[in-house]
Amino acid sequence: MRVPSARGPRGAAALPQDTRGLHVQPRWLPPADRAELLAYLSTLRPLWEQRYSTVRPPPRGETQRPLLRPVYWLGNWQFACLGYYEPPRRAQDCAVEAEPYPPVLRRLVAAIEGRARKHLPGAHFVPGWTLNTCLINFYGSRASGSGEEDAARVGDHRDFEPGPVASLSLGEKAIFQFVQRGAGGGTPVRTMPLEDGCLQVFGGPLWKDTLYHRVQRVEDKGTPHLGPPVEGFRTRRINLTFRYVPPRDIVPYARLGAQARADVRDYVEALAEGSGWWRAAADGA
Repeated sequence: MRVPSARGPRGAAALPQDTRGLHVQPRWLPPADRAELLAYLSTLRPLWEQRYSTVRPPPRGETQRPLLRPVYWLGNWQFACLGYYEPPRRAQDCAVEAEPYPPVLRRLVAAIEGRARKHLPGAHFVPGWTLNTCLINFYGSRASGSGEEDAARVGDHRDFEPGPVASLSLGEKAIFQFVQRGAGGGTPVRTMPLEDGCLQVFGGPLWKDTLYHRVQRVEDKGTPHLGPPVEGFRTRRINLTFRYVPPRDIVPYARLGAQARADVRDYVEALAEGSGWWRAAADGA
């Protein structure tokens, strides 16, 4: 599959010529799997997390704020207030054991892992690599005093989980960019559309470590709400991002440190209202 090569705005940096480590397959998701996946997603109750703990003050100079979008995690849950997984600096009490994948995702993830190993260099993989964690982001518009506020974007960042990352898009087209970091930071070096059913996989020192990436925007063509109902929010794109967290760093809720457990207790109780798995985790703590 040839990687899309649409340029960013005028003044963007030259596109990298070596696309090893980057694989994109439009319309990868079969219609039957898409329908089954959307049916599963409609049963979830996404969380709208706060950036920092709700039981202790934010760090000096910071103010409490909600995340831009509701989320749901499978495999492990990286609560924002605990700090996202970033080994070796931050690996303890970050990745909390979460619900396993449903059957449709187990099938899809097995196929994605096979595709990653076929199309990406072997040096980009780490021992034991599997796509054992999934972040489900709900992109859309949230209610505001003046109507709706568009929240369908993600700022410049990189993923610290080891090995390749994969994502699967549902709904409206996203404009995804790899951008420079450091001097010239934020300058796009590759811009690509991620449309409904598109699979993207990337890894290695260039695409995953040297460059940042972001969702610049998501189109809004007025399509019906996608996925589970979220109060005050209209979802028009769902993205599933799959990564690898070493099992040794995934900790059950009951075994979190006392402060970390207190930080996320209200979230776990909210999850337990819609999930028997989380109910058992809360009751066992």
